Amino acid sequence: MQEIAVIEDPAAAEASLDPIRTSILRELARPGSATQLAVRVGLPRQKVNYHLKALERHGLVELVEERRKGNVTERVLQATAASYLISPSALASISPDPRRFSDRFSAFWLLALAGRMVREVGKLIAGAAASRQKLATFAIDGEITFRTAAERAAFAEELGVEVTRLVDKYHDAGSPQGRRHRLVVALHPVLKETSAPKATNESTPGKEQDK
Repeated sequence: MQEIAVIEDPAAAEASLDPIRTSILRELARPGSATQLAVRVGLPRQKVNYHLKALERHGLVELVEERRKGNVTERVLQATAASYLISPSALASISPDPRRFSDRFSAFWLLALAGRMVREVGKLIAGAAASRQKLATFAIDGEITFRTAAERAAFAEELGVEVTRLVDKYHDAGSPQGRRHRLVVALHPVLKETSAPKATNESTPGKEQDK
């Protein structure tokens, strides 16, 4: 089982987005049969079996083993990945193209770059797996708090200068054996977490509080 699989086929993407099939994929992080899954997801075995066939047809689940039980052969399946991402290539005709945007401060350009990254890295992972080779990647993920918008702008400017300096230092366009790499640096606000309403011990009007 892969850690993350990138779905590129539109039909497979559509199959994975069905709520019932999503729950089946989640349950199949560990192997199971249609009978076992029916109990886990609370659906009739026949209905689960129908969805399993669709998922297997699109390569989202795979056969692990077959068990003989009397006159019946029980098929045990497992999801092909622990998690899935849908590649923008599944919506190729309407997926964002980074070349359409030129403003480095545009959130739409950032989304287009992120979409391209999912598409390209997904294909690279598939190619590396097929050739049984490791894929060399690198990423940095962190958070930074700016006191003012001016400091944020100054940081972005200085970061751009430093990245450009490093690119100029290590980039070798004339190397016949060189391998081109994609470099993307992003900065965006962190999503604000919505806090759940706090539980109170206040009694409901007209009702006596439990003791």
